[in-house]
Amino acid sequence: MDVTIHRADELSAALREAWHRAMDESPEYSNPFLAPEFATGVGRYRGGARIAVLREGGAPVGFFPYERNAFGVGRAIGLGLSDCQALVHRPGVTWDAQDLLKACGMSIFEFDHLVEEQKPFGRFVTGKFASPVVDLKPDDSGYAAWLRGAYPGHAKTTLKKERRLGRDIGEVRFEFDERDPRMLRRLMGWKSAQYRRTGRMDRFARPWIVDLVNHLFQFREEHFTGVLSVLYAGDRPVAAHFGPRSRTVLAAWFTAYDPELHYYSPGLMMHLRTAEAAARHGVTLMDLGRGDKEYKDWLKTRELRVAEGFASRPHPVATAHRLWRRPVRGLRNTVNAHPELRAPADRLLKTVGTLRTSHRADSGSPGTRAH
Repeated sequence: MDVTIHRADELSAALREAWHRAMDESPEYSNPFLAPEFATGVGRYRGGARIAVLREGGAPVGFFPYERNAFGVGRAIGLGLSDCQALVHRPGVTWDAQDLLKACGMSIFEFDHLVEEQKPFGRFVTGKFASPVVDLKPDDSGYAAWLRGAYPGHAKTTLKKERRLGRDIGEVRFEFDERDPRMLRRLMGWKSAQYRRTGRMDRFARPWIVDLVNHLFQFREEHFTGVLSVLYAGDRPVAAHFGPRSRTVLAAWFTAYDPELHYYSPGLMMHLRTAEAAARHGVTLMDLGRGDKEYKDWLKTRELRVAEGFASRPHPVATAHRLWRRPVRGLRNTVNAHPELRAPADRLLKTVGTLRTSHRADSGSPGTRAH
């Protein structure tokens, strides 16, 4: 196996085409987070992003995007943002994890959403987790009829809330592929406020993430499209979602809504509307991403499995990184796995978020600016 290392901006059109072909040949690699467009997008804003190209007989057969620092510590491309990670390869290709790390100049490689098929990384896995998905089928019967058939237990309440929203605010309408960049900025503003309100890390306080989302929003290609969906009541945006899609998979990525209208359950409306419209646009799977949330349990039709862990070679840097990162991940996973711990943790984070917001207001701080 011959391995060459490329910067994101060095990936040729021929290599992109070969990468797309590998995605098409294996359904487990059809997720948009595994597409070259996502990897090269991250590479525009992250200096350590690289792509390893595996070749057999001179032909490219595998593609491994990653990030690496000066000390040889590596991580999955977009770790913390990507909901699917893998070495994308054509069927039948074999490889060794430690040989791959050596070729990439890494002593350790951290991952947290690795597809289950990646057997060479198997001995380095520290945990496996459910990743809920929604199987979709095209249905031209209309949203209300689709909802009654797909989710009979929630259809009556959801449709009742939509009618009430229409009466109170304005006629409800849904745009699956909204191209107005102002709505993307609105979504990021909502999401940023939600992160702060709930005590979570505000991703949109990081300029490179804002720039990446804006960049991916521009893509409209066969294998990768940045899809912004917006639910309106009259002319007022109520909820929005942005996520990448491949030819067959839509990733549920950033969803947020107007907090003043929370009693209408706009977040659930958004997911349901998106699923129905995505099916009509050729999507066969909506990936909700790893994590325990009540709405995911309502929506999912089944679960995939993703893994986290640290692939490594014998090296002091690898040992130190694993000793530092593994306890943090272990604590988070323990809390998430036990509802009796998760609820108090959420309350604590919300209290912290409220205190931070109050502090900004008292000090006159402008807070986070979403571009």
